[in-house]
Amino acid sequence: MLRALLLLLLAAVAAFAADFPLYLKDGSYHLVREYQVQDGRVRFYSVERSEWEEIPLELADLKRTEAERQERQQAIRKEAAEIAAEEKFENEQREEHERIPVQPGVYYLQGKEMKTLKQAESKAVSSKGRFVLARLSPLPVVSGKTTVELDGEHSATVFTSDRPEFYFRLDREETFGIVRMMPKKGVRVVQEWQIVPVSKEVIEKEKDIPIFHKQIDDGLYQIWPEQPLEPGEYAVVEYTSGQRNVQTWDFACQPAAQPAAQPAAQPAAQPAAQPAAQPAAQPAAHASSGRP
Repeated sequence: MLRALLLLLLAAVAAFAADFPLYLKDGSYHLVREYQVQDGRVRFYSVERSEWEEIPLELADLKRTEAERQERQQAIRKEAAEIAAEEKFENEQREEHERIPVQPGVYYLQGKEMKTLKQAESKAVSSKGRFVLARLSPLPVVSGKTTVELDGEHSATVFTSDRPEFYFRLDREETFGIVRMMPKKGVRVVQEWQIVPVSKEVIEKEKDIPIFHKQIDDGLYQIWPEQPLEPGEYAVVEYTSGQRNVQTWDFACQPAAQPAAQPAAQPAAQPAAQPAAQPAAQPAAHASSGRP
C-alpha cells in the first residue's frame, strides 16, 4: 500500500513538472507544459489549447511562477521521502516480528538476533513448605501468607538499557506485565499471596512497573517500561488473578554508568550550595492487562 502511494506521489511530481501555472501580473495564469523567454516575449505551450502561444514578457510574473513551481515540487518530494522512510521502517518491523518464535515465551532483540528470555522456576513458599509453580499442578490451599520466590539474589540475564523492550507471546489471554522483585537472603520475591480463611480467596501483591504495550498479532505483544528502570532485579510475569499460577521470566537492570557532571565553580566568598531535597518515591501503578 505504501509503495503504491509512493509511486503515485512520484508520478505527481512528474505531472507537476510537466503542467504548471504560468502566472500573469494581473493574478491570472495559463496552465502550461513549458515556456521559453525569447526576444522580450514568453513563448509557452498551453495545456488547455494544446498549442504554442506568446505573450509580452512584461505581462508575465515569472518570479511567482518559478517560486510556486519549486515549492510544490519540494513539498511533494518531501512527502515522498517521508513515505519511503515509513515504508522502510514498516519493512524492518515486519522482518523483526517474523523472527519471533511461534512458541509462547518472552523474547528480546540483541543487535539483529532475536534472543529468548529464559523462564525461571517459581516456588510458592508458606508455613507448609516450598512448592514449584506449574501450569497444570494445583497447589494445596493454605490460609495465611505465601510468597512466590526465585532462587538466588541476582538474575543471570542483565540489561544495560534502562528501558528494555520485550516481545511476549502468550499461550492464553492473561494479565501480564513487568514487576520489580525484592531480594531477600538467597532469593528474590516476585509476589505475595494472602489467602483468606474460609473463602480461600487469593489476594496477590507485587511491585508493578507501569508499562506501554502494543499488540502485534493475536497473543503477541511488545512491552516496555514507561519510565527508565532503576538498577535492580525485575521479571516479566504472566498470571490469572486468584489462580496462583504466576509464570516468571527474570532479568536484572544495570544501566551503564554515566560520567558524573562537573560541578560549576563557586566564587570564593560564597558558601557551597546545599543539594535540593528529592521527592519521595511514588508507588508503582498496576501492571497492564493482557486485553488491549
